[in-house]
Amino acid sequence: MYKKFIPSEYKKTIFDITPEDLKARGIRGIITDLDNTLVEWDRPDATPKLIEWLASMKQSGIKVVIVSNNNEMRVKSFSDPLGIPFIFQARKPMGKAFRRAIKVLDLQRKQIVVIGDQMLTDIFGGNRNKLHTILVLPVAKSDGFVTKFNRMVERRIMKKLKQQGQVTWEEKN
Repeated sequence: MYKKFIPSEYKKTIFDITPEDLKARGIRGIITDLDNTLVEWDRPDATPKLIEWLASMKQSGIKVVIVSNNNEMRVKSFSDPLGIPFIFQARKPMGKAFRRAIKVLDLQRKQIVVIGDQMLTDIFGGNRNKLHTILVLPVAKSDGFVTKFNRMVERRIMKKLKQQGQVTWEEKN
């Protein structure tokens, strides 16, 4: 029952994901969450380090699309200055936004990874769509209301997965 919540792999931050590693595995596209994955949920713009990371992906020929449950204004104002395509109000983990992102990337599923900080939205949605998933730690210590609820549910799922011996990483900073 819990299999769909288990990421294909785990990294502490997106900065632990390199274009060299992705390319070596045949990955040419990234579907990434925005809030608490790329930047804190209340940070309006990309950090210099994130801009550098995104540039390294682009220079390596890896396409990026942002898929966020947040509203258009939030996602557009973040994505447009970076020149990154985006999908807002994605309703993750529902599949429609993931399928749209796959079309935007114009790649095969085996060439795409989903990166996110939430098991209930990013990982579950990516796994349901048969995509490689990477769970990262949230970059902020605080969350919005809905995410707080999701984190409570995720803690219960994580506890169950640990009891079953299915968690092979440590999720603390």
